[in-house]
Amino acid sequence: MFLARPLVKMSNHNLLMRLEQRASEADQIIEYLKQQVQLLKEKAIGQARVKEEKKLMLENAKLKNDIEELKRQLLEKEKRRGVLDVPMPSTQAAVEYSSAPPLPSGPAPAGPAPSGPGPAAVQTPPPKDDSKKKKPEKKEKGEKKQATPNQDEAKVDVSRLDLRVGCIITAEKHPDADSLYVEQVDVGEAAPRTVVSGLVKHIPLDQMQNRMAVLLCNLKPAKMRGVVSQAMVMCASSPDKVEILDPPSGAVPGDRVTFQGFPGEPDKELNPKKKVWEQVQPDLRTDEQCVATYRGAAFEVNGKGVCKAQTMVSSGIK
Repeated sequence: MFLARPLVKMSNHNLLMRLEQRASEADQIIEYLKQQVQLLKEKAIGQARVKEEKKLMLENAKLKNDIEELKRQLLEKEKRRGVLDVPMPSTQAAVEYSSAPPLPSGPAPAGPAPSGPGPAAVQTPPPKDDSKKKKPEKKEKGEKKQATPNQDEAKVDVSRLDLRVGCIITAEKHPDADSLYVEQVDVGEAAPRTVVSGLVKHIPLDQMQNRMAVLLCNLKPAKMRGVVSQAMVMCASSPDKVEILDPPSGAVPGDRVTFQGFPGEPDKELNPKKKVWEQVQPDLRTDEQCVATYRGAAFEVNGKGVCKAQTMVSSGIK
């Protein structure tokens, strides 16, 4: 009996020690879990901020593109109204005006009645001569204006196209079209351009991210299922297969693609009525080494190399 009591006391003491030890371990686990929950909350907040920043960057890019488009439209309207030609006649008028005042100032105070024919002779001829001078000048200007469009119309080759190296920063599926991608593309300008491409059936989405490409940058912007496309990704194409053209290694966004034997500056924007792209496109092909060409002249980035398809030979490019 006497031995049983101390044994019971010892067992109770051991149980209490174990319970206290487990309680402290439970407190440590709870504290650790609290820390993990706090870390997860901070991580979630950080991810939400990153997403919000990306959205704001895309919205800023779109706003910049809209502003550039509005500027371009304003400049075109000013050209159509002849605003750019206004300074030329104003300078001539200033010269004529500056030469006219001395003529009436001399004879007016000193000329008596008999010398009347003198001032009349001085005052009348200058306006007639000025009017005669102005008319031929206007005709010459008109002739020059007519000459430049005729030259542009006569020359239709690949030099009219603004082909540049670009980097597809991001691409996502079009919200309203299953076969279209909507891409943000850096072509060496202040803000990326929005480009819509029908490549969903040919190129996986993961291969469209952060990818170098060749882009036609002076097509007239066109709305495709509600999204305005500001350029076109150049691809080797056949009925069964499509490959994006790769620029040479070392090329950077904004590098111009040129063609030996076809010098000249590209149009600021191709006029759809002139159908320049439609006339040039049939002569764009890859050769036997997959090099992109126009009438045998390679798509070339000066000092860096040529543009190529990955595997497609003797294929059209569009």
